[in-house]
Amino acid sequence: MEINRPEDSERMTHLIRDLKRDMAILLIEHDMKAVFALADRMSVLVYGKVLVSGSVDEVRGDPRVQSVYLGNEESSEVAA
Repeated sequence: MEINRPEDSERMTHLIRDLKRDMAILLIEHDMKAVFALADRMSVLVYGKVLVSGSVDEVRGDPRVQSVYLGNEESSEVAA
């Protein structure tokens, strides 16, 4: 969500949450707070390859995801 103010991001998250009651939504997003609030299932990609797919809790707890997004290892090593 290319939104500059936190309140705009929260408003968009609420709007999408309301929409997902009636329809499936494919969300491509880097705002992880919004992703975790909205997703039932998710996939994390690194350099165009799926690193992990699963529930929000599975993905959030995956050490490879934490490593790539916290910068503890080189992304290319994790994705290989």
